[in-house]
Amino acid sequence: MKLIALTLAASFAAIVPASAQTSPAAPAAAAEAWPEAWFEIFKLAPGKQEDFIRRLDQTDQVRAAAGLPPVQIFFHENGAEFDVILFKPVAAAPTPEQEAKMAAKRKELGIPSGPAYFVDIREFIASHTDSRTIGPVSAGQWIRRLDGWRAANPPRAKFK
Repeated sequence: MKLIALTLAASFAAIVPASAQTSPAAPAAAAEAWPEAWFEIFKLAPGKQEDFIRRLDQTDQVRAAAGLPPVQIFFHENGAEFDVILFKPVAAAPTPEQEAKMAAKRKELGIPSGPAYFVDIREFIASHTDSRTIGPVSAGQWIRRLDGWRAANPPRAKFK
Protein backbone atom coordinates (compact mmCIF):
# COMPACT_ATOMS: atom_id res chain seq x y z
CA MET A 1 0.00 0.00 0.00
CA LYS A 2 2.87 2.39 0.78
CA LEU A 3 4.30 1.64 -2.65
CA ILE A 4 0.95 2.55 -4.23
CA ALA A 5 0.88 5.85 -2.37
CA LEU A 6 4.44 6.70 -3.42
CA THR A 7 3.75 5.67 -7.01
CA LEU A 8 0.57 7.76 -7.08
CA ALA A 9 2.35 10.77 -5.65
CA ALA A 10 5.04 10.52 -8.30
CA SER A 11 2.47 9.97 -11.06
CA PHE A 12 0.31 12.91 -10.07
CA ALA A 13 3.28 15.25 -9.80
CA ALA A 14 3.67 14.87 -13.55
CA ILE A 15 0.11 16.06 -14.25
CA VAL A 16 0.03 18.98 -11.84
CA PRO A 17 0.88 22.33 -13.38
CA ALA A 18 4.36 23.54 -12.50
CA SER A 19 2.87 26.56 -10.72
CA ALA A 20 1.11 24.21 -8.30
CA GLN A 21 4.30 22.23 -7.68
CA THR A 22 6.52 25.15 -6.71
CA SER A 23 6.77 26.52 -3.21
CA PRO A 24 5.36 29.98 -2.62
CA ALA A 25 7.85 32.78 -1.95
CA ALA A 26 6.39 33.28 1.53
CA PRO A 27 4.75 30.74 3.86
CA ALA A 28 1.01 30.44 3.28
CA ALA A 29 -1.29 32.07 5.79
CA ALA A 30 -2.60 29.58 8.34
CA ALA A 31 -6.19 30.24 7.23
CA GLU A 32 -5.42 29.79 3.51
CA ALA A 33 -7.17 26.76 2.11
CA TRP A 34 -5.07 24.06 0.51
CA PRO A 35 -6.03 22.31 -2.68
CA GLU A 36 -7.93 19.09 -2.13
CA ALA A 37 -8.69 16.09 -4.31
CA TRP A 38 -10.49 12.77 -4.23
CA PHE A 39 -8.81 9.56 -5.31
CA GLU A 40 -11.16 6.70 -6.17
CA ILE A 41 -9.72 3.21 -6.60
CA PHE A 42 -11.81 0.64 -8.47
CA LYS A 43 -11.62 -3.10 -8.97
CA LEU A 44 -14.13 -3.63 -11.75
CA ALA A 45 -16.58 -6.47 -12.16
CA PRO A 46 -15.39 -9.22 -14.53
CA GLY A 47 -16.24 -8.36 -18.11
CA LYS A 48 -17.40 -4.85 -17.21
CA GLN A 49 -14.18 -2.86 -17.69
CA GLU A 50 -15.08 -1.47 -21.11
CA ASP A 51 -18.64 -0.64 -20.01
CA PHE A 52 -17.27 1.24 -17.00
CA ILE A 53 -14.83 3.24 -19.15
CA ARG A 54 -17.60 4.06 -21.63
CA ARG A 55 -19.76 5.28 -18.73
CA LEU A 56 -16.87 7.49 -17.59
CA ASP A 57 -16.70 8.92 -21.11
CA GLN A 58 -20.40 9.77 -20.86
CA THR A 59 -19.74 11.38 -17.48
CA ASP A 60 -17.03 13.51 -19.11
CA GLN A 61 -19.55 14.54 -21.79
CA VAL A 62 -21.98 15.61 -19.05
CA ARG A 63 -19.23 17.62 -17.34
CA ALA A 64 -18.18 19.19 -20.66
CA ALA A 65 -21.74 20.43 -21.21
CA ALA A 66 -21.26 22.57 -18.10
CA GLY A 67 -17.74 23.66 -19.04
CA LEU A 68 -16.12 21.38 -16.46
CA PRO A 69 -12.93 19.36 -17.10
CA PRO A 70 -12.98 15.60 -17.55
CA VAL A 71 -12.22 13.24 -14.68
CA GLN A 72 -8.61 12.09 -14.81
CA ILE A 73 -8.29 8.32 -15.04
CA PHE A 74 -5.26 6.11 -14.48
CA PHE A 75 -5.23 2.53 -15.77
CA HIS A 76 -3.55 -0.32 -13.94
CA GLU A 77 -0.35 -1.49 -15.58
CA ASN A 78 1.28 -3.57 -12.86
CA GLY A 79 1.50 -3.71 -9.09
CA ALA A 80 -1.40 -3.64 -6.67
CA GLU A 81 -4.77 -5.16 -7.41
CA PHE A 82 -6.93 -2.44 -8.98
CA ASP A 83 -8.22 -1.64 -12.46
CA VAL A 84 -8.52 2.14 -12.50
CA ILE A 85 -7.88 5.13 -10.26
CA LEU A 86 -9.83 8.34 -10.71
CA PHE A 87 -8.32 11.68 -9.72
CA LYS A 88 -10.89 14.39 -9.00
CA PRO A 89 -9.65 17.77 -7.77
CA VAL A 90 -12.13 19.35 -5.35
CA ALA A 91 -13.60 22.46 -6.92
CA ALA A 92 -16.44 24.84 -6.23
CA ALA A 93 -19.92 23.33 -6.47
CA PRO A 94 -21.50 23.70 -9.92
CA THR A 95 -23.73 26.72 -10.38
CA PRO A 96 -27.48 26.24 -10.92
CA GLU A 97 -26.89 26.98 -14.63
CA GLN A 98 -24.18 24.30 -14.83
CA GLU A 99 -26.40 21.83 -12.96
CA ALA A 100 -29.20 22.46 -15.48
CA LYS A 101 -26.83 21.88 -18.42
CA MET A 102 -25.55 18.66 -16.86
CA ALA A 103 -29.10 17.42 -16.15
CA ALA A 104 -30.06 18.08 -19.78
CA LYS A 105 -26.99 16.22 -21.07
CA ARG A 106 -27.63 13.28 -18.70
CA LYS A 107 -31.18 13.05 -20.01
CA GLU A 108 -29.96 13.25 -23.62
CA LEU A 109 -27.48 10.40 -23.01
CA GLY A 110 -29.97 8.33 -20.99
CA ILE A 111 -27.77 8.28 -17.87
CA PRO A 112 -29.67 7.70 -14.64
CA SER A 113 -29.25 10.21 -11.81
CA GLY A 114 -29.91 10.32 -8.09
CA PRO A 115 -30.47 6.95 -6.39
CA ALA A 116 -30.87 5.21 -9.78
CA TYR A 117 -27.32 6.25 -10.72
CA PHE A 118 -25.85 4.52 -7.68
CA VAL A 119 -27.81 1.33 -8.35
CA ASP A 120 -26.80 1.40 -12.03
CA ILE A 121 -23.06 2.09 -11.57
CA ARG A 122 -22.68 -0.80 -9.08
CA GLU A 123 -23.20 -3.20 -12.00
CA PHE A 124 -19.66 -2.34 -13.15
CA ILE A 125 -17.84 -2.40 -9.79
CA ALA A 126 -16.48 -5.33 -7.78
CA SER A 127 -14.94 -3.07 -5.11
CA HIS A 128 -14.32 0.62 -4.59
CA THR A 129 -12.57 2.83 -2.09
CA ASP A 130 -11.99 6.55 -2.02
CA SER A 131 -10.07 9.12 -0.02
CA ARG A 132 -10.21 12.89 0.20
CA THR A 133 -6.69 14.31 0.26
CA ILE A 134 -4.82 17.57 0.67
CA GLY A 135 -2.64 18.39 -2.29
CA PRO A 136 -0.82 18.67 -4.37
CA VAL A 137 1.53 20.42 -1.94
CA SER A 138 5.26 20.14 -1.52
CA ALA A 139 6.88 18.69 1.58
CA GLY A 140 8.22 22.17 2.32
CA GLN A 141 4.72 23.72 2.19
CA TRP A 142 3.38 21.07 4.56
CA ILE A 143 6.30 21.50 6.99
CA ARG A 144 5.85 25.31 7.01
CA ARG A 145 2.15 24.81 7.82
CA LEU A 146 3.03 22.36 10.61
CA ASP A 147 5.69 24.68 12.03
CA GLY A 148 3.26 27.60 11.96
CA TRP A 149 0.63 25.56 13.75
CA ARG A 150 3.11 24.45 16.40
CA ALA A 151 4.25 28.06 16.97
CA ALA A 152 0.63 29.12 17.50
CA ASN A 153 -0.20 26.05 19.62
CA PRO A 154 2.64 25.34 22.06
CA PRO A 155 2.60 21.92 23.70
CA ARG A 156 0.77 21.49 26.96
CA ALA A 157 2.74 21.01 30.13
CA LYS A 158 3.50 17.36 30.79
CA PHE A 159 1.63 15.62 33.57
CA LYS A 160 3.69 14.62 36.59
